[in-house]
Amino acid sequence: MKAYIIQSIRLTLVLMVLLCVIYPLTIALAGKFSKGKGNGETISKNGKVVGYALLGQSFTKPEYFWGRPSAVGYNAAGSAGSNKGPSNPDYLKEVSNRINTLLKYHPGLSRADIPADMVTSSGSGLDPEISVQGALIQVKRVAQYRHLHEKAVVQLVEQNTRKATLGPEGVNVLKLNLALDQLQEK
Repeated sequence: MKAYIIQSIRLTLVLMVLLCVIYPLTIALAGKFSKGKGNGETISKNGKVVGYALLGQSFTKPEYFWGRPSAVGYNAAGSAGSNKGPSNPDYLKEVSNRINTLLKYHPGLSRADIPADMVTSSGSGLDPEISVQGALIQVKRVAQYRHLHEKAVVQLVEQNTRKATLGPEGVNVLKLNLALDQLQEK
């Protein structure tokens, strides 16, 4: 019995060193060789960090493209989904309110034309991208509020579409909105 206890203590110590020291240091070192040097890939405007490429942000002004709804208010510290099932009355009310908001700001849009990602939050609540269709349904509103031609805004969406090798294409909302601001500054 004593031999088993000593083996257990040794194994525990080895695993503690491996998993609490060596593994985290290896991951931190690998992060230093990534794009953001382990601090995340930041997006800057005029030398000032305005966001992170892999974290969604809230855009509510009608002259900007809106991102995917967040169940956690875009709080990266509390990344999570809503845990509400598709038959939950509160969840259905949230989705219905989001649909009504989209229909209010996009009068020519029908309920059937609204992509799911524009009214449902992602599993993390921090999705930085929307579908290409989600961006295209917003073009008319953004162009109208910015006094731009719709073709110019569609072209901007196309330029900011991430081509996918696996999975669907996506549009990073922060990058698209920054490109939109830059277009108007010219």
